[in-house]
Amino acid sequence: MRSFRGFHAPAGLPCVLTIGNFDGLHLGHQALLSLLADRASERGLPASVLTFEPHPREFFSSLDAPARLTSLREKLLLLGDNGVDHAHVQRFNAHFSHLSAEEFIQSVLVHGLKVRHLLIGDDFRFGEHRLGNFGMLQAAGRAHGFGVEAMPTLSVAGERASSSAVRKALEAGELDHATRLLGRPYSIAGQVSRGNRLGRQIGFPTLNIALRHRRPALSGVFTVEVEGLNNPRAQGVANIGIRPTVDNAQEPRLEVHLLDWTGECYGAHLRIHFFHKLRDERCFPSLDDLKAQIGRDTQAARDWFAQFPNASRD
Repeated sequence: MRSFRGFHAPAGLPCVLTIGNFDGLHLGHQALLSLLADRASERGLPASVLTFEPHPREFFSSLDAPARLTSLREKLLLLGDNGVDHAHVQRFNAHFSHLSAEEFIQSVLVHGLKVRHLLIGDDFRFGEHRLGNFGMLQAAGRAHGFGVEAMPTLSVAGERASSSAVRKALEAGELDHATRLLGRPYSIAGQVSRGNRLGRQIGFPTLNIALRHRRPALSGVFTVEVEGLNNPRAQGVANIGIRPTVDNAQEPRLEVHLLDWTGECYGAHLRIHFFHKLRDERCFPSLDDLKAQIGRDTQAARDWFAQFPNASRD
């Protein structure tokens, strides 16, 4: 997959397009992208996605914006895995937010990306004050020669598949529910950075995964598998939170203690797959109490993997 900044067609090539934030790439997104790939193949054109950075809700109200399920890098990787040929990342700023619906159609769809067929979710709105709708797109398609198609909502066990539903499940520690909505275990990708080596000092060395000022969608202690160190994946127990016993960090951290893997991997890019929540993060009276609890968490993780040996393949 090729990625581009902004909404300009590479080499003036027309495309089949869909538009959205695609945070988390849940089953609804995946169904939309599968249809996008089919429509693009029928026309012999690239399957293209227009997405935004930052998330529009972060731009309009950073304090109230939802936790991100995926970083931009993760999202691009997932888009590529789902058959997208071209990903256009548009910076969502004041200028872009003030484009009227008519300007959006002319500047972005007609002249910028040269759309030949547009596939959107059934709740898609666009332009300043979100005044643009499906009917407006249909009229524009007739005028400019592109097709417009709406993808109906996908339900999973009677629930609408949405990024909000995934966030709600993760916040509640309901990882099985999140997995059903995503079609895979939830994961966080990041680079291993150097920590204060406290885990090593108390007998439980950890990998510190940089979150880059990202507010995670879940918190607590989890059974996980780590992809990127070796094959098969390494099993472990992860803590994601502010470490109240140690330093009550201002920003959440992700630390992973591996059950049966040792070695140095600073700088490596890893993906952490979350399977089961063991407990909430809490403050302990002393480091000895924390060490004892980590020992219990480690054993609980071993017991869980023994009970569900095929978790990563389910």
